[in-house]
Amino acid sequence: MNSKLLFTIYSKVSKLPENWNSLAVNNIFLTKEYLEILEKSAPLNMTCHYIGIFNNSELVGIAVSQFLDLNQLDSFGDRDKCIKSSIRNIVFKNFCSHVLLLGNNMLTGQNAWAFSTKIDVKILQNEVLNAMEALKEQFKASGKKVHISSIKDFETEEIETFHPAIKKDYFQFSTQPNMVFTILENWKTEQDYIAALSKKYRDQYKRARKKTEGIEKRKLGLHEIIAFEEEIYNLYYHVAKNAPFNTFFLAKNHFRVFKEILKDKFLFYGYFIDNKLIGFNTLIKNGTAMDTYFLGYDDSIQKEKMLYLNMLYDMIAYSINKGFKEIVFARTALEIKSSVGAKPIEVYGFIKHESKLIDKCTQTIFNYLEPKTEWQERNPFK
Repeated sequence: MNSKLLFTIYSKVSKLPENWNSLAVNNIFLTKEYLEILEKSAPLNMTCHYIGIFNNSELVGIAVSQFLDLNQLDSFGDRDKCIKSSIRNIVFKNFCSHVLLLGNNMLTGQNAWAFSTKIDVKILQNEVLNAMEALKEQFKASGKKVHISSIKDFETEEIETFHPAIKKDYFQFSTQPNMVFTILENWKTEQDYIAALSKKYRDQYKRARKKTEGIEKRKLGLHEIIAFEEEIYNLYYHVAKNAPFNTFFLAKNHFRVFKEILKDKFLFYGYFIDNKLIGFNTLIKNGTAMDTYFLGYDDSIQKEKMLYLNMLYDMIAYSINKGFKEIVFARTALEIKSSVGAKPIEVYGFIKHESKLIDKCTQTIFNYLEPKTEWQERNPFK
């Protein structure tokens, strides 16, 4: 059976097999529709490829690959103005600027592949690794040598099914956990959630909600997203630029394209004061899970109005009201997400440098450039 497996690499969504979505049924981020969004509005320094694995003519596996050219970025992030940031930027520019990864660098979670249950998962993973090697040759032929290969993001039980070659050849790493909010079955409204909070965190909720006086929250449709495109991008870019490290910046048309293609599965909420957009957040319906996506805000108003915390409460309220089972809050801002009830789930990636000499030092270099985040987990419930 192994000898019958073949992979095909696609660079256009229109060329994907007609039944591609039959394997992406449990994850919107592997569907043709989402991949079309990437094709039309991926970050400028990102090139996407899609891998189909076939047993004879039957599609038995799909995977997503992204190539990142970090040399095209003006800035990796401005928050940490220190010597370590300068060293990190020099290292990345010269030795790590061409990154080929399986998965999605714009999301948290396992969005690398989906396989048929008819064939052993390790055999299918091996074929994906073969496709990765073919992609490296493609990029090398075009004058872009891959420096780093990576596979992301997997939870502990998923890693147990990994092909031995991945565990042998790659360094396993973990950075910030994925913050996931579980919605209890007996919560039917936001009031059920509030009632479950301890007094300290109910007081936090009330204090935050009082701060929203004067703010109007609106769900924006496509025409409004287009009308506010400049303001939306500026708010997003302000938040992104102040992150400690970035490997991409969104294209300006990204949210417009998202809404055009995913329609009601993509939610965009604007926050206004006197009809001026001062913040926004976005949500993606992914089966029974609600995935939080990118947001932006005016930093001075954010602090005064506790805008970020109120956005988290709004996301929780909507997801409970609509019957979702969990909210994927992703990485970053771990403590504040914890304070509203999200729990950390460790996710792991795998990384290797194409230079055998540098690869031997991968663990040391990685731990220096990306140290573990220190934070205190909260429990807001009774």
